[in-house]
Amino acid sequence: MKSGFVSILGRPNTGKSTLLNALVGTKISIVANKPQTTRTSIQGVAHLPDAQIVFLDTPGIHKADSLINRRMMDTVRAALDERDLLLFVADAKAKFGVQDQHAIDLVKKTGTPALLVLNKIDLLGKDKGALLPLIEQYRVYHEFADYLPVSARAGSGLDKLREAIIARLPEGPAYFPPDYITDQPDRFLASELIREKILEATREEVPHSVAVVVDSWEDTPKLTRIFATIYVERAGQKAIIIGAGGSMLKKIGTLAREEMQRIFGRHIYLDVHVKVQSGWREKPNFLAALDWRTMAGVDEN
Repeated sequence: MKSGFVSILGRPNTGKSTLLNALVGTKISIVANKPQTTRTSIQGVAHLPDAQIVFLDTPGIHKADSLINRRMMDTVRAALDERDLLLFVADAKAKFGVQDQHAIDLVKKTGTPALLVLNKIDLLGKDKGALLPLIEQYRVYHEFADYLPVSARAGSGLDKLREAIIARLPEGPAYFPPDYITDQPDRFLASELIREKILEATREEVPHSVAVVVDSWEDTPKLTRIFATIYVERAGQKAIIIGAGGSMLKKIGTLAREEMQRIFGRHIYLDVHVKVQSGWREKPNFLAALDWRTMAGVDEN
């Protein structure tokens, strides 16, 4: 039996969360084609016949220019401690640059073995030959333990990735029971699913300014009632999310509710409202309310 802890890191929008969901076998991390979708670390456990792998998904490595961004980068650094293996996820269709070097510097400092996972190869089409020069650029800057092209979305290359991970894990016991998948509660995942639908539906100016808090959660024999608040920083952003006659908010709510029902396996009643909370990304108490590990409650002052 092999078992160990593996952190997933890389620059924003490289498909880390999609990879986590694929390796675990179920959706536990939201996915959107927007940078900085993941704001905190999310644990996911893969139960395999000969191994148990405890993955930790992290926010994208980026310049920390606000309090929330600094906290996200603190999360990334914490995820590098006492790991058996690192997966550095890169976009296979993106050119290697200075920002990639800065991201890899974090890997270098740990001294932990790392696999380079070149994701999104399904978007290369017939131009697979571009992978070799890209791999060589990464190799020049850092000698990874292995170089693995994959498509997390299409599922290609994942079997080889699992084999490469297991080969580098120590022998050990299963840390979690077979029915344990993630450390995050359903309440947090529900708020994230609402945010995911906002990211998918709104313009570039809105996503980074959106936060979602589940205010109350009530389980009954027939359904679960969820009341949530979407917070934005400006009145104009609130208007975008509500939409003409409430059409956008209705769309977001419907899509989120349908996915919650699929994931949680029960009927959901979802009630969502939108409020303006100016400058929330710089308010420590408000940011604490977004992290399910603290559950501080929202301070709107």
